[in-house]
Amino acid sequence: MAKFSFGSVVQGALGNYSELTSHQLQQEYEDYLFEGESISMGYQLIRDALVFTNYRIIFVDKQGATGRKTSFKSIHLESIIDVEMETAGFGVDDSEIEITYMVNAFQKSNHESLRTHKFEFPKKTDILPLYRYLGNVTMSNRERING
Repeated sequence: MAKFSFGSVVQGALGNYSELTSHQLQQEYEDYLFEGESISMGYQLIRDALVFTNYRIIFVDKQGATGRKTSFKSIHLESIIDVEMETAGFGVDDSEIEITYMVNAFQKSNHESLRTHKFEFPKKTDILPLYRYLGNVTMSNRERING
């Protein structure tokens, strides 16, 4: 389990993710991966986590007083069609990445159903690698969908 400092608790209370090492992610979440799935990167939010794999973004929601009850929800990478980034400014601003993704299984239909999800990170977190990663995913998806 990841070690927490007062700063990470404060950031978690503010709704900000803190980056985890690949070793921590592998130890904690490898049993929940699908066949052929591997962890790329991830972030912690107090007890909850955000895990990026080669197939999906996994939202881990540990519930209850003990955190033994856990919910896993996913956004499949192949459904992400747009990404936006906002870097932190002066003061207490945080960095943000917002993705737009398709929720319908048939992505070439005429009735797309879109949703957005925003991730907030502490000012000190370098979100540029994640933005580039998601940007490459969106470019590939747009080419595949529109090709």
